[in-house]
Amino acid sequence: MTISVGQALPAGTLYEFFEVEKDGCSIGPNPIKVEEAVKGKKIVIFGLPGAYTPTCSAKHVPGYVAHYDALRAKGVDEVWCLSVNDAFVMHAWGKDQQVGEKVRMMGDGSATYSQALGLTLDLTARGMGLRSDRYAMIVDNGTVTWLGREAPGKFEVSSAESVLTQL
Repeated sequence: MTISVGQALPAGTLYEFFEVEKDGCSIGPNPIKVEEAVKGKKIVIFGLPGAYTPTCSAKHVPGYVAHYDALRAKGVDEVWCLSVNDAFVMHAWGKDQQVGEKVRMMGDGSATYSQALGLTLDLTARGMGLRSDRYAMIVDNGTVTWLGREAPGKFEVSSAESVLTQL
């Protein structure tokens, strides 16, 4: 079942890589408890099929980096990129995309959290296995207030520009 507006995000763990110790997290991949990380914050989470893939690298991530200040001006505390990749890959991709501190690159290596959200895409026939679907959501204190899920092969409702119109 797909998560919907008005529902709380499910409990779960994502992984984020840190180059330096901060906020009690050590260097390397660190588990991030979603239910704790979203408390008291407005967060935009955008999911995508994979690091280094064409649309994700050319449009999706760059759009959130470019519009970060506008998102913050509309009350967004954090922006998360979620993909079915490990924290090492997400970190390297974030460096390549020059996300800096603007976008938290969250790894869902086994697709466990994406499955809990009901937002997966089976790309086994293309050699990629189970992946995150392409979507964006606005989460306020752990509750989904808006969700835009893309139709197969599309990039329309999950862009930073689309999210800005929903804030």
